[in-house]
Amino acid sequence: MLVKSMRTLADMRGDEPLTAAYRAGLRSRTYRTASLNKPATAPEVIPVTTGDGAKLRVHAYGPADGDIIVLIHGWSCCIEYWNPQINAFADRYRVLAYDQRGHGESTLGSNGPGAQTLADDLEAVLAATLPLGKRAVLVGHSMGGITLQAWASRYPEQVTRRASAVLLANTAARDIRYETDLLPLFNKPLMMASRPVTVLGATVRVPLVIAETALAAPVPLPGGWPVSAVFKARVMSKPATRDEVDFALGIIRSCRPLTRGLHAAALADLDLGDAAAHLTVPTTVIAGAEDHLLPERMSRPIVEALTRAGHLADYQVWPTGHLGNIEAAHRFNTLIADIAERANPSEAVAG
Repeated sequence: MLVKSMRTLADMRGDEPLTAAYRAGLRSRTYRTASLNKPATAPEVIPVTTGDGAKLRVHAYGPADGDIIVLIHGWSCCIEYWNPQINAFADRYRVLAYDQRGHGESTLGSNGPGAQTLADDLEAVLAATLPLGKRAVLVGHSMGGITLQAWASRYPEQVTRRASAVLLANTAARDIRYETDLLPLFNKPLMMASRPVTVLGATVRVPLVIAETALAAPVPLPGGWPVSAVFKARVMSKPATRDEVDFALGIIRSCRPLTRGLHAAALADLDLGDAAAHLTVPTTVIAGAEDHLLPERMSRPIVEALTRAGHLADYQVWPTGHLGNIEAAHRFNTLIADIAERANPSEAVAG
């Protein structure tokens, strides 16, 4: 019901063209940290239209004949979220990234977001961008990791055809509504709490609908230092730099409020079960010890499913928050390089 009513509001308001330039500006700010800035070389733009009419923005960086890395962003993000990785790999790898439907410059299409659209959109992008016979290292962060699991479950015959290896970062498969710790006073009803929250010695609980409204409300996310401070405390880790916080918050603020709300409502109900077992290529999972949005414990069912299926390559828990590829960019890039080298041993490692 929440998704349906929000969808109706989206149709009434359209694509918010008056704020498109402002959103684009948030995605293209310049920072002292060079790796956070947009790549120096303009990308090849590959238009992709899905079966329900969503127009996806797809960018390709690097040599056309290079081994391929595909980057799949998470909730409220966009292609530019991956700047630290694009800048690290585009000199010698073919790096592909796309705006998930409704995010960045992609449109929503006629179907509401969910496991099927996440999977179908990824398959459409891979079909349009991967040359015949070429496989890619597929990297998914947060909702991007959910996308990879949904795709593998819906298109199991394509996994070994399209992918040489997979990296799932800061992600989950189910129970997001009840397990997220992002809003510690709101996130769990009294009878479902795994860790009681106390204020002045008393347990505090707010009805679940308030938490869902807070996360899914289609309202703009404000800026300013108070928001940055809360964002760093709840989404990132203490060592995160000011540039990293400003970059990440700018990316998230650039997301259309209606898109953010529609996807939050859909993800709250998502249950992929053991879909990760369909990732029948070497799959690495990383989680953040300080991740409040999708806590480390939410990665464990994925790890267990991959272990049972015999495809878990590695499981690592890092001392980061939810944005591991930004907070620990060098380590993240080194991991991708190692995975890509093992998947394509003839390719030199990216710097």
